[in-house]
Amino acid sequence: MLRHVDIEAAATRLAGQVLDTPCVESRTLGQLVGCQVFLKFENLQFTASFKERGALNKLVSLIESGVPIKGVIAASAGNHAQGVAHHAARLGLRAVIVMPLTTPMVKVERTRGFGAEVVLHGDTFDQAREHALLLAERDGLTFVHPFDDEAVMAGQGTIGLEMLRAQPELDTLVIAVGGGGLISGIATAARQLKPGIEIIGVQTARFPAMVNAIKGTAHPQGASTIAEGIAVGQPGQLTREVIGRLVDDLVLVDEGDIEQAIVMLLEIEKTLVEGAGAAGLAALLKDPARYAGRKVGLVLCGGNIDPLLLASILERGMVRAGRLARITGIVAEAGANIDEVHHQRAFSSLSVQNVEVELVLQTRNHAHVQDLVARLAAAGFEAAAA
Repeated sequence: MLRHVDIEAAATRLAGQVLDTPCVESRTLGQLVGCQVFLKFENLQFTASFKERGALNKLVSLIESGVPIKGVIAASAGNHAQGVAHHAARLGLRAVIVMPLTTPMVKVERTRGFGAEVVLHGDTFDQAREHALLLAERDGLTFVHPFDDEAVMAGQGTIGLEMLRAQPELDTLVIAVGGGGLISGIATAARQLKPGIEIIGVQTARFPAMVNAIKGTAHPQGASTIAEGIAVGQPGQLTREVIGRLVDDLVLVDEGDIEQAIVMLLEIEKTLVEGAGAAGLAALLKDPARYAGRKVGLVLCGGNIDPLLLASILERGMVRAGRLARITGIVAEAGANIDEVHHQRAFSSLSVQNVEVELVLQTRNHAHVQDLVARLAAAGFEAAAA
C-alpha cells in the first residue's frame, strides 16, 4: 500500500532532477469563478508534464534495487512516454515506448527526440498497453506502468507535498483523473499533511472509467476526447483502491468545459495546457457554486497539445465571443436585462462550427419574450424560449 513515507522518499530522489514548479494564486480566475484559485504549473516541467516525476522515481527505484535491467518499456498516449524516454536516456537505459495510433504527432516526435524507440500500435491506450506487455516478455524489458505502480504514484505524490508547502491554506484540491496515478499520489500526501482537505477528481465525460468503477455508474465511454492524456478505458487496481479510500468525490466535465478552460488559461494566465491540464479548471467552470469561497488548488498537469487542435479551439473561442457580443446587443436593444449567461457546457454535442448560448433574462411579459425570439431569428440565430 502506498504510504506517505514513500512519497517523502520519492521527493528525495527527485530533488534537483525535476522542477519544484510554482504554485501561485490566480486572482483573475478566482474572481471569475467565485473562489480562490491556486495553480500548480506542472506544464513547466522539461517534458511539459508531471509524468516525469513518477517515471523518474520508478527508474531510480529499479536501479537502486540492484537487479540487472536490459531496458524499460512503457505504454503511453504521450506524457508518460516522454518522461520515461527523457530520464531513461539520462540514466543510460534503453527505452521502448508503445503509443496508440491516435497519439498526437507532437507527442510522438518529442518522445523520439528524447531517444526512445517508438512503436505505434492500437487505437487506444489499453491496446497499446497489451502490446507493450507482449514486447516486454519477448525482449526481457521491464514494464513501467503509467499509473498502476506504487513507485510511479509516489513520484506523482510529490506534487501534493509541494502544493501544501507552498500554499498551506488550501482546503480543496481538484485533480484530473485518467488511470488515477496523479490523484492517488497527491491524495496520499495531502491526507497526511492536512487530513480535512477536500479532494475531488475530474474525468472527461467521454472516458468515465474511474467514475464508473468508484460510484457504480454505467456512463458510456466515447471514442475520442480533447483530453487524450486522461482517456483511459480501464482504471488501475492500485489507484482505484486509493481513490476509493481517500478521494471525496469524482465529477465529470464535458468537452466544452475543457475547451473553455484551455482558452481562459491561455488568455488570462498566458500559459498553455493540454486538455487534461485544463480539467480541474473545467470542473470549477461547470459548477462554480460548489467551490464558492473555497481555497482551491489545481494542477496544470500537462502542456503538450497538438497545434492544430489548439488552433481549432482558439478559433471557436473567438467565434463564441463575437456571436455572444451580437446576441447581447440585440437583447439590450429590445429592452431586456441579462441576469445570467451560460455557454461553458454548450459544445459537447455540437459540431466544431456551432455554439450554443443560454441566457436568463428579465422581460416584461410573454409578448416581450416572443419579440426577442423574433429579433434573434431575424439576425440569423436559432432561438427558442424555455
